[in-house]
Amino acid sequence: MEPLLVPGVLDSLSAIASYVMAAAKAAGLEKKPTYNLRLAVDEIATNIIVYGYQGGDAERTIVVQTEMDDQALTVTLEDTAPKFDPTQQELPDADDFNQPLAERPIGGLGVYLAVQGVDQFQYQRLGDKNRNIFVVYKSPPAA
Repeated sequence: MEPLLVPGVLDSLSAIASYVMAAAKAAGLEKKPTYNLRLAVDEIATNIIVYGYQGGDAERTIVVQTEMDDQALTVTLEDTAPKFDPTQQELPDADDFNQPLAERPIGGLGVYLAVQGVDQFQYQRLGDKNRNIFVVYKSPPAA
């Protein structure tokens, strides 16, 4: 698929979701991995827009790209917001989920959903760009 270039605004989330869903369909993903991938991409894209692009002078765009092969679908989000590596964030643990909502720490759940919702999640910083890479296997990898 051709890359998708969208403005870094909340109104772009539906275009990103449609693009991801079309890629998942083309890759032949089943419903659950498709849902998890869409949720993961949506969470990171939302963080890019709400936190990464707040009040900055960066070019406010997000590029969404896909790659497919026999084993996997890979979706990459690329942005020019300040560096933010989701893999370095403290994620909620089992104790956090067992606490009443009013006592749970704020933040981190979106990143948790993104990292846990796909088979592989990677972050790269290339020059002034963040790259969030989501990999979903078409079938479980061989043991």
